[in-house]
Amino acid sequence: MKDKIHHGRNVKRFREMRGLKQEGLAYELGEMWNQKRVSLLEQKEVLDPDLIGRIAEILSVPMEAITNFNEDIAIQVLGKTKESGSWNNLNPLEEIFRLQKDVIALYERLINEKEEMIIVLEKIALR
Repeated sequence: MKDKIHHGRNVKRFREMRGLKQEGLAYELGEMWNQKRVSLLEQKEVLDPDLIGRIAEILSVPMEAITNFNEDIAIQVLGKTKESGSWNNLNPLEEIFRLQKDVIALYERLINEKEEMIIVLEKIALR
Protein backbone atom coordinates (compact mmCIF):
# COMPACT_ATOMS: atom_id res chain seq x y z
CA MET A 1 0.00 0.00 0.00
CA LYS A 2 1.37 3.40 -0.99
CA ASP A 3 1.72 5.93 1.82
CA LYS A 4 -0.43 9.00 1.39
CA ILE A 5 1.20 12.38 1.10
CA HIS A 6 -0.41 14.93 3.43
CA HIS A 7 0.02 18.35 1.78
CA GLY A 8 -1.22 20.32 4.78
CA ARG A 9 1.14 18.58 7.18
CA ASN A 10 4.00 19.22 4.78
CA VAL A 11 3.11 22.92 4.62
CA LYS A 12 3.22 22.99 8.42
CA ARG A 13 6.62 21.23 8.51
CA PHE A 14 8.23 23.63 6.06
CA ARG A 15 6.56 26.67 7.63
CA GLU A 16 7.93 25.68 11.02
CA MET A 17 11.40 25.02 9.55
CA ARG A 18 11.33 28.58 8.24
CA GLY A 19 10.35 29.88 11.68
CA LEU A 20 7.17 31.37 10.24
CA LYS A 21 4.00 31.46 12.35
CA GLN A 22 0.59 30.72 10.89
CA GLU A 23 -0.20 34.44 11.08
CA GLY A 24 2.89 35.21 9.01
CA LEU A 25 1.93 32.73 6.31
CA ALA A 26 -1.61 34.14 6.31
CA TYR A 27 -0.22 37.65 5.85
CA GLU A 28 1.94 36.52 2.93
CA LEU A 29 -1.00 34.73 1.30
CA GLY A 30 -3.12 37.88 1.29
CA GLU A 31 -6.00 39.68 2.91
CA MET A 32 -8.46 36.78 2.59
CA TRP A 33 -6.23 34.68 4.84
CA ASN A 34 -5.95 34.55 8.62
CA GLN A 35 -4.37 32.26 11.24
CA LYS A 36 -7.49 30.08 11.55
CA ARG A 37 -7.69 29.53 7.79
CA VAL A 38 -3.99 28.53 7.67
CA SER A 39 -4.62 26.14 10.58
CA LEU A 40 -7.46 24.52 8.63
CA LEU A 41 -5.30 24.38 5.51
CA GLU A 42 -2.60 22.50 7.43
CA GLN A 43 -5.15 19.85 8.37
CA LYS A 44 -6.12 19.11 4.76
CA GLU A 45 -4.59 16.08 3.10
CA VAL A 46 -4.87 17.44 -0.45
CA LEU A 47 -4.42 21.07 -1.48
CA ASP A 48 -5.04 22.86 -4.75
CA PRO A 49 -1.89 22.89 -6.93
CA ASP A 50 -2.08 26.68 -7.43
CA LEU A 51 -2.20 27.22 -3.67
CA ILE A 52 0.69 24.81 -3.17
CA GLY A 53 2.66 26.81 -5.72
CA ARG A 54 2.00 30.09 -3.87
CA ILE A 55 2.93 28.58 -0.51
CA ALA A 56 6.07 26.96 -1.93
CA GLU A 57 7.15 30.34 -3.30
CA ILE A 58 6.51 32.05 0.06
CA LEU A 59 8.42 29.33 1.95
CA SER A 60 11.18 29.22 -0.70
CA VAL A 61 10.88 25.48 -1.20
CA PRO A 62 10.27 23.51 -4.38
CA MET A 63 6.59 22.75 -4.95
CA GLU A 64 7.55 19.07 -5.10
CA ALA A 65 8.73 19.24 -1.50
CA ILE A 66 5.13 19.86 -0.44
CA THR A 67 3.51 17.49 -2.93
CA ASN A 68 5.93 14.58 -2.57
CA PHE A 69 7.38 14.73 0.94
CA ASN A 70 6.72 11.55 2.86
CA GLU A 71 8.32 11.19 6.28
CA ASP A 72 9.00 7.46 5.89
CA ILE A 73 10.72 8.01 2.54
CA ALA A 74 12.75 10.90 3.95
CA ILE A 75 13.96 8.74 6.85
CA GLN A 76 14.94 5.96 4.45
CA VAL A 77 16.83 8.36 2.18
CA LEU A 78 18.67 9.94 5.12
CA GLY A 79 19.53 6.48 6.46
CA LYS A 80 20.98 5.41 3.11
CA THR A 81 22.80 8.73 2.77
CA LYS A 82 24.34 8.32 6.22
CA GLU A 83 25.41 4.74 5.49
CA SER A 84 27.06 5.74 2.23
CA GLY A 85 28.79 8.67 3.90
CA SER A 86 27.52 11.11 1.27
CA TRP A 87 25.92 13.71 3.48
CA ASN A 88 26.05 16.18 0.56
CA ASN A 89 22.73 14.72 -0.60
CA LEU A 90 20.82 16.09 2.38
CA ASN A 91 17.63 18.03 2.06
CA PRO A 92 18.43 21.48 0.63
CA LEU A 93 16.75 23.14 3.62
CA GLU A 94 19.04 21.26 6.00
CA GLU A 95 22.03 22.39 3.96
CA ILE A 96 20.82 26.00 4.09
CA PHE A 97 20.40 25.83 7.87
CA ARG A 98 23.88 24.32 8.22
CA LEU A 99 25.41 27.06 6.09
CA GLN A 100 23.51 29.70 8.02
CA LYS A 101 24.99 28.37 11.28
CA ASP A 102 28.47 28.45 9.72
CA VAL A 103 28.01 32.08 8.64
CA ILE A 104 26.81 33.06 12.12
CA ALA A 105 29.81 31.33 13.71
CA LEU A 106 32.17 33.12 11.31
CA TYR A 107 30.52 36.47 12.04
CA GLU A 108 30.84 35.91 15.81
CA ARG A 109 34.52 34.98 15.40
CA LEU A 110 35.15 38.15 13.38
CA ILE A 111 33.48 40.28 16.06
CA ASN A 112 35.62 38.65 18.77
CA GLU A 113 38.79 39.24 16.75
CA LYS A 114 37.78 42.88 16.21
CA GLU A 115 37.21 43.36 19.94
CA GLU A 116 40.59 41.79 20.72
CA MET A 117 42.26 44.06 18.16
CA ILE A 118 40.65 47.13 19.75
CA ILE A 119 42.03 46.10 23.15
CA VAL A 120 45.52 45.65 21.70
CA LEU A 121 45.36 49.03 19.91
CA GLU A 122 44.16 50.75 23.08
CA LYS A 123 47.10 49.28 25.01
CA ILE A 124 49.51 50.49 22.33
CA ALA A 125 47.98 53.98 22.39
CA LEU A 126 48.32 54.22 26.15
CA ARG A 127 52.11 53.61 26.09
